[in-house]
Amino acid sequence: MKGFDVMGKVIIVCGKICSGKSYYSKSIKDSLNAVIISPDEATYELIDNEQGEFYNIFSERLNKYLTKKVGEIAQAGANVIFERGLWTREDRKNIREYYKNNGIECELHYVCVDTKTWQRNIEERNKKIDEGKGGSDFYLDEGLLKKLESKWEEPNKDEVDVWYILQR
Repeated sequence: MKGFDVMGKVIIVCGKICSGKSYYSKSIKDSLNAVIISPDEATYELIDNEQGEFYNIFSERLNKYLTKKVGEIAQAGANVIFERGLWTREDRKNIREYYKNNGIECELHYVCVDTKTWQRNIEERNKKIDEGKGGSDFYLDEGLLKKLESKWEEPNKDEVDVWYILQR
């Protein structure tokens, strides 16, 4: 449509695994009139969360592809909630720079969860998986959790536009 200059915004939702990113994304979706894009959901749909050798390569490619597509959706005028872990400061810095360099407005929303709630979330997630009701989630055993925790870098206040504290 000629003269149509309305651009959407990208809301990047970050947080460690099982912190409540999906819960938070769903809670703000309607008020922002936004679509949610989730690499976790796409991974489940495309490869059924197979955690084989190819998984890390697939995940990297998928995230790069979705980052680009999320930007295109925002440029077309829709608001997008992009559910990404963004585990390192460098990841968060790079995605912000990508959208800025492409003239796309973005906000970083961090879902912060206390230890007790986080552990309860993990237990509930694993129980659902054991019952066959886990959907796109995969089981989080102690070894995987330790590996993932070792990669997590808590954001600084200056990295984040919205700091959401999940408490249940």
